[in-house]
Amino acid sequence: MNLKKISIGNFKSLYQVSFEPGKVNVFIGANGSGKSTILEAIGLLSAAMTDRVDASSLQRKGVRLSASSLYKSNFKTIDKTKLTLDFSLEWEEKEKSDVFRYDVHLTTPKDTDYWKYHSEVFFQNEEKKWGRSNASQKQSNNYIGFFLIDENQELAEGRKIAQSFRNYGIFQPNTMTLRGTIPDPNQMTPIGLNGGRLAEALQDLMKEIEDQLFLGKLPMDDVLELIDWASTISVDVPKKKNINPNIPTTRQIIEFSDRFMKDSARFTGYDASEGALYVLFMLCLAMHPQSPAIFAVDSFDHALNPRLAKKMIQVFCEQVIENNKHVFLTTHNPLVLDGLDLSNEDVRLFAVDRDKYGYARIKRIKVSRELIDEGQPLSRLWINGRIGGVPELI
Repeated sequence: MNLKKISIGNFKSLYQVSFEPGKVNVFIGANGSGKSTILEAIGLLSAAMTDRVDASSLQRKGVRLSASSLYKSNFKTIDKTKLTLDFSLEWEEKEKSDVFRYDVHLTTPKDTDYWKYHSEVFFQNEEKKWGRSNASQKQSNNYIGFFLIDENQELAEGRKIAQSFRNYGIFQPNTMTLRGTIPDPNQMTPIGLNGGRLAEALQDLMKEIEDQLFLGKLPMDDVLELIDWASTISVDVPKKKNINPNIPTTRQIIEFSDRFMKDSARFTGYDASEGALYVLFMLCLAMHPQSPAIFAVDSFDHALNPRLAKKMIQVFCEQVIENNKHVFLTTHNPLVLDGLDLSNEDVRLFAVDRDKYGYARIKRIKVSRELIDEGQPLSRLWINGRIGGVPELI
């Protein structure tokens, strides 16, 4: 399955935008430009397509809950407020050359917690195969998505995407949750949106083959290169000798050995650097077979040294592509861009800017001959305002 196009209309600052994603999609832009809103719009589309849209379904996907009136675009230039919020997803299945499209039009809640479906339409190779609308004489529950439950056989091929899209979530790990000292309010399998159950997810991936330790298909030596002070990483139960009994902890914990210290001086994720935990978290997301096939990470560079962020995005992209996942990332770290291989069509960079009226615009950044001839890294071109996605500051 490959995602081909995502379109968003009348959602916050995204009045009418669309973009063509790859496997790894990185969004850059000024604060408030609409980067996180794009991730949330995809979350809303996921909920509408695979279940229903309400506060519970949005929270499970990491979408911020707003007042009902604030979900819609409210630009001064709009003479008449548009009734619906509009979302569209276009994709193709690898086994066939068929191209599918799902369009949904929603109205925000009024006297109930549920969003209302104004219409749903499904296309195959640009031919309408199924649809429902408020205007139809055949009434149905307009607070539930029917794409997955309608008995129409024309939907059979298109429904395969649900297995990939239904578990979409916006991951935003925080240090205390990664350390295991507070519960994750947004728990998912195998790892929560804020980093809960990291030790368990890590243990699932660790295996020994011919006396060599691997994390998934990645040799543990390659992982240790990212955490340069660590000599070993393992998962165990809490012990009094390496964690204070006054510290709340989970049933399983991550243990590290520091290559500069004695072998007996092992310590847990509670005492380790947050950067090390974040590296392990990102690898688990990219590699674990039970992690979402389509997901997002807001502020990818969180807790990472700039040079580590550059190396981390390289490894992360390789693992996402190898494991056939799709990811949407935001970043403010210029060196993340230098770790992207934009010659690979699976890796795409987008600049998000707001025009003079405040409308968010999404522009794909390609490595043109003109940019290559300048001899500057992408990080420098971004800082200098050559590729967009920067605030207009004096």
